[in-house]
Amino acid sequence: MLIPQMNRKNQTWFDDFYLQGFANTENYHIGLFFIFFLTYLLTLSGNMIIVLMVRLHLHLHTPMYFFITNLSLLEIWYISTTAPKLLAILATNDKRVSFRWCFAQLYMFHGLGMTECCLLAVMSFDRYMAICKPLRYTSIINDRMCRHLALLCWIYGFIAATLPLSFTITVPFCGLRDIDHFFCDLAPLLNLACIDTSLNSKVNRCVIGFATMSNFIFIIIMYINIIYSILRMKTNTGRIKAFSTCSSHITVVMLIYITAFTVYAGPKAWHSVDYDKMFAVVYAMFTPLMNPIIYSLRNKDVIMAVKKTFNLTYKKK
Repeated sequence: MLIPQMNRKNQTWFDDFYLQGFANTENYHIGLFFIFFLTYLLTLSGNMIIVLMVRLHLHLHTPMYFFITNLSLLEIWYISTTAPKLLAILATNDKRVSFRWCFAQLYMFHGLGMTECCLLAVMSFDRYMAICKPLRYTSIINDRMCRHLALLCWIYGFIAATLPLSFTITVPFCGLRDIDHFFCDLAPLLNLACIDTSLNSKVNRCVIGFATMSNFIFIIIMYINIIYSILRMKTNTGRIKAFSTCSSHITVVMLIYITAFTVYAGPKAWHSVDYDKMFAVVYAMFTPLMNPIIYSLRNKDVIMAVKKTFNLTYKKK
């Protein structure tokens, strides 16, 4: 239950926030709840299946699937930062979120997002080594290197996320703390500030822009080299096989970066808050769902592993 407006004007630094979710959709809360709940369950189960298949089948114990496993674990954590509270708002209309949880959600969301960008860059480097340097691939991209690269991505993402967090958590918030979003994000939070936050916004955009664009540029450079090497191949079979190993990764990169650029890189004057929320639903809810679909339905090795697992389970019964 929302507290009366008069009681919410005199608030202390650590008072709760109120996530407004989607405006004027009260009549559709039940339908939206089941859509997002199904999306959440499918995302968790789909990504867990990939993790289990890689874990159980030795022929999937390769660097490429090691990084795919990390990506799946990241997607499970990523959607879990926003989906449970969104479902609670739709089911109970409980919009209250504590000060500490709000900024924990902000930190986790951007930390995981920047980790994902770094991980996609590492995956492009893995494909570059496999296609352009096949003779040196196994000696360079070994188990130890894979673990170090994955750890580097996680450290990089969460260290980079500390700057936007620190430039937002120190801002004084006044009056009504109604966040016009379905999760605690940077721009909606800064809109509640009592002071001029233009410097905070610029710093946040620079940090997020550098963290995402540097990885995106690295991915482009890797794929320029990959495409050049593929075009030099003498047989069409080799070209098709090389392209097929990259197609899933390219699809995920395009899906993530297009939606992220639309919200965080585009001029704010071009779109409304509702526009931002619509694209936020795409990259916060539906993009994590696409990962297992892209890496399983388009991957023969994963499909074979799933069939083998289910056949063994059926025979034991």
